[in-house]
Amino acid sequence: MSNPLLDTTGLPPFAQIKPEHVTPAITELLAAADAALEKATGDEVPADYDAMSAVLDVATERLHSAWGAVSHLNHVADNPELRAVYNENIPKITEFHTRLGADERLYAKYKAIATSPAAAKLNAARKKALSNAMRDFVLSGAELQGAARERYAQIQERHAALTTAYSEHVMDATDSYALYVDESRLAGVPDDVKQAARAAAEAEGKPGYKLTLHFPSYFPVMQYGDDRALREELYTAYATRASELGKPEHDNSAIMKELLQLRQEEAQLLGYKNFAEVSLVPKMADTPQQVLDFLRDLAKRARPYAERDLTELREFARTELGLADLQSWDVPYASEKLKEARYAFSDQEVKQYFTEPKVLSGLFRIIETLFEVSIRPDTAEVWNPNVRFFRIERDASKVPSGSPQLVGQFYLDPYARTGKRPGAWMDDVRGRWARPEGSTQTPVAHLVCNFTPPADGKPALLTHDEVTTLFHEFGHGLHHMLTQVNDIGVAGISGVEWDAVELPSQFMENFCWEWEVLKHLTAHVDSGEPLPRALYDKMLAAKNFQSGLQTLRQIEFALFDMRLHGEPGSENDIQGLVDEVRREVSVMPPPAFNRFQHSFSHIFAGGYSAGYYSYKWAEVLSADAWSAFEETSALDPETGRRYREAILEAGGSRPAMESFKAFRGREPRIDALLRHQGMA
Repeated sequence: MSNPLLDTTGLPPFAQIKPEHVTPAITELLAAADAALEKATGDEVPADYDAMSAVLDVATERLHSAWGAVSHLNHVADNPELRAVYNENIPKITEFHTRLGADERLYAKYKAIATSPAAAKLNAARKKALSNAMRDFVLSGAELQGAARERYAQIQERHAALTTAYSEHVMDATDSYALYVDESRLAGVPDDVKQAARAAAEAEGKPGYKLTLHFPSYFPVMQYGDDRALREELYTAYATRASELGKPEHDNSAIMKELLQLRQEEAQLLGYKNFAEVSLVPKMADTPQQVLDFLRDLAKRARPYAERDLTELREFARTELGLADLQSWDVPYASEKLKEARYAFSDQEVKQYFTEPKVLSGLFRIIETLFEVSIRPDTAEVWNPNVRFFRIERDASKVPSGSPQLVGQFYLDPYARTGKRPGAWMDDVRGRWARPEGSTQTPVAHLVCNFTPPADGKPALLTHDEVTTLFHEFGHGLHHMLTQVNDIGVAGISGVEWDAVELPSQFMENFCWEWEVLKHLTAHVDSGEPLPRALYDKMLAAKNFQSGLQTLRQIEFALFDMRLHGEPGSENDIQGLVDEVRREVSVMPPPAFNRFQHSFSHIFAGGYSAGYYSYKWAEVLSADAWSAFEETSALDPETGRRYREAILEAGGSRPAMESFKAFRGREPRIDALLRHQGMA
């Protein structure tokens, strides 16, 4: 029987991949990558960039492709068999990459390339890729010796196992919770949410309505449910997921402590005072203190607005809702009621206009107009019947050959389901690469969300927040797919500083607030009518509703993350640090039982450790980039072309600041962000 994971020439054959394929394929591909490493570091292969790439990059990219498919399935189609083989192979993958990054022979060969006369003649992208490689060798322990090198490798292996366990605990804690209620407790909850809850209970042969901690089930109850005790019960379950206050087998407490200890030990092995310093080496920000100063400055600017937001909310809750003691489980509910009272509309009313097909076609139209490409349905094997596949082409008129040119492709997996990691994300399937064999490999991306699936023969309906999420992930996708860089290490999102990687994603969110855009993005689910201008005006008036509170909440997360990774010993009292940060920045600290850190996958399992500040940092860049479109118009093709060429096509081939300046002609300013958020 042929193993589908060994065929890495085309797209992953997702429908054919079974758990029993994983170990044999990974074993074979690791052996091939090992052999390539031996060959590349031997005398047979000269210290030449292309010669090295032809041997080593080809083998490691095959491994990346196969393991990427397994990893992706583990995130979107988890089952016990797949999870077992995934966990069985993680240590092998980690061991190989750790060894590769720290190989003295390979490091010596790259040093020889970097100091050779030929290095001066390399193009800019390749110089950047080589510079990144030299930096990464050092960060990967290539200069460590003896026991320190061995210990570094042990840390990487243990760290990989722990991040996976953390992620699994969050998923299992989310999946395992269910609350069955009768209809009387769902007063105020939107009909479509109730129908989904009824269908979920019926599918299990149970009476009543099934509520879960998956966002499309959980949040509408928090936002609209009149039953305060129900809101408190759900909030408590959600806020204590994967903690010592829930099921012991899902508790992430010990994992968090050990992860932080390992990161601190790694930093010391590499000669740094703390892990925050290590994290910032490949980022735009220079020091942890610079990040802390940035966050605290923003907190100071936002605090008066947040205090005003909270005072208004408390007064409204007391006088209009009879809630004299506003609690965390009342905030989404009271906020929604205040917004309805002040702006005379509800999120539920707006949602009826955002049908998924209309939103997608409108989004595609924006991309096609601004970036001079076409998006077409395409075919590929998928892991779930609801997944779709598309291709992006450069228009024939823009290509010398006169025929459409494939630019990239993407999978879209929009709906929430059991066995799928919560949240939304973009991931790469493969990157753009002028392969040593002579062909150009085009980029492919995964775009994953967790929306409520369609029901009762009607299309899926998205809240405006979900529309914004979709645009955000597409921003990442476009950054990956529209690149014109041919070096795989700096093409698309590869090699982009982590604190700049959110620029294209947050940039795309701005379109969700433009009337010229929304007219083509909306059609009422029953009447087909576009969003009325009067409703749009109310949405726009409410755009910065509670922006002070929301900004402080993001700063709280970012400050906690940076201090956690920048203060050795913090792992001994994580809750104490959370409380300290909240005392500094929060105007309404949550209840003492809140354990948000136990499901904060971004920093414990998602690559954002000592990097969560990136969202706010990149918001400064994205708001300022958007102001160029405000100076022309949202759909101005000329500005779109400049943005595409300066930022999207350049990928990681040069420092992000250079790309930003190539687009704006100057360094970024914070004014646009403050103005966009109503805090100028």
